[in-house]
Amino acid sequence: MKYFFLSEGWTVGRVWASDGLWQITAWRRQPDIQRMNICLVEQNEVLWLYRVEDVILTVEVKPTTQLQVSKSGQAIGQVVLKRLMSAEQVIDRLGTASARCQLQDIQFVV
Repeated sequence: MKYFFLSEGWTVGRVWASDGLWQITAWRRQPDIQRMNICLVEQNEVLWLYRVEDVILTVEVKPTTQLQVSKSGQAIGQVVLKRLMSAEQVIDRLGTASARCQLQDIQFVV
């Protein structure tokens, strides 16, 4: 599995695998991308942890609203994540950040 953090208010767009852009008709399914119940809070920004299957190489993310503005004052349309994290990198990141666990069902943890 691979992982990435995504700011609250952003969503996943297009997805790429080793053979190019994910084609639902070719794979006969959606890519396996799941938001976990763990988030980081940095400078009042909530960053949710997402898990993706190993075959995924790149993920495009975009804001759900047009309210996201860059430092230059222009709206951010999309961002492409090319370096997804390993489980070890996630654990290191959680160890150096203020983490909050959102448990909705204890059975998922046990």
